[in-house]
Amino acid sequence: MSLCQSQWLCRPLTKSLFSNPTTYASSVFPKKLPTFWCHSLPHSTKDAVEHVFDNNNNNFDKPKVIILKQKMEPLGISLDNSCLAGKYHNLYCPKCKGGQLLERSLSFHIISNGEFAMWRCFRPTCGWAGQVFADDKELAKPSGKLDEESLRLKPLGPEIVAFFKERLISEKTLSRNSVRQLSDEKENIIAFTYKQKGSIVGCKYRTIEKRFWQGKGTEKVLYGLDDISNATEIIIVEGEIDKLSLEEAGYQNCVSVPVGAPAKVSSKDLPPIEKDTAFQYVWNCKAYLDNVHVVRIILATDNDPPGHALAEELARRLGRERCWQVQWPKKDESSFFKDANEVLKYMGADALKRVVENAEPYTSEL
Repeated sequence: MSLCQSQWLCRPLTKSLFSNPTTYASSVFPKKLPTFWCHSLPHSTKDAVEHVFDNNNNNFDKPKVIILKQKMEPLGISLDNSCLAGKYHNLYCPKCKGGQLLERSLSFHIISNGEFAMWRCFRPTCGWAGQVFADDKELAKPSGKLDEESLRLKPLGPEIVAFFKERLISEKTLSRNSVRQLSDEKENIIAFTYKQKGSIVGCKYRTIEKRFWQGKGTEKVLYGLDDISNATEIIIVEGEIDKLSLEEAGYQNCVSVPVGAPAKVSSKDLPPIEKDTAFQYVWNCKAYLDNVHVVRIILATDNDPPGHALAEELARRLGRERCWQVQWPKKDESSFFKDANEVLKYMGADALKRVVENAEPYTSEL
């Protein structure tokens, strides 16, 4: 194991992984830098950064990269010859100026063929992100602003309303969460609209028979994100219907992960943020999850092996000391209820509320 990896693994668990990695990055600078080093390098490493990226394969003068450079300058992102395509770079964020510590907090990347560049500031109070394209095309994203019209959505019909009613989810809750259905389809397809700051940033679809898929260009964020913007306590569940179920029990401060649970907990160390694709939604929402006003995060994932694995993976990224977990009640002598909607459906809203109230500090049972 390298010195750098050893330092990373020895970080105290009492600190959230969302905390500032500047101290760590400045204390260890190995000869061969791993990818995660560039998320918050201090200014003192500038010369070393330029040395690492200044090689004989400089592609800074390629036509597409020149176009990207020209598009970056009005945004305040200045690129020099050390910024190569195919590499991750840490720059000063023109929006927050690196805060009081003058951090190089803007993670910047030009893809290897020079088609587009993307960036994100990893300071919790900033989070500025965006992308530009060399040829003005949007890759894998729908054109124009996402809204119900462009997504071909319409109000819920009676069959889908009945589907939710059977699960004790009211039309009021469905309306508040902008649950819709696809227009012009032979089958009834539910549309869960994902919103951020009131605007639709994507959509997840499901059939009544429980087949799921996400719309093209859907942002990797938590479902119900606006409901935790000012929360002091956050509940995380495994599915959109469980989020709606918690609302029936009186909890609007609840979000759902956008994808399913992993089969098991990874035996590997946490990957660098830019390579943590399965949990990118966590990092994209870290400004909400790591808000100083949030006193605890309650994990209410499914009561099965994948659900337990999901809880553990979330706790690894959020910080175990910040996490609590629900204990799902017994269904009968040999089994327990699986999730929030099962408890709501068979025990009622008051019982589900008590489950959350009786959450306990998180302890991994894996």
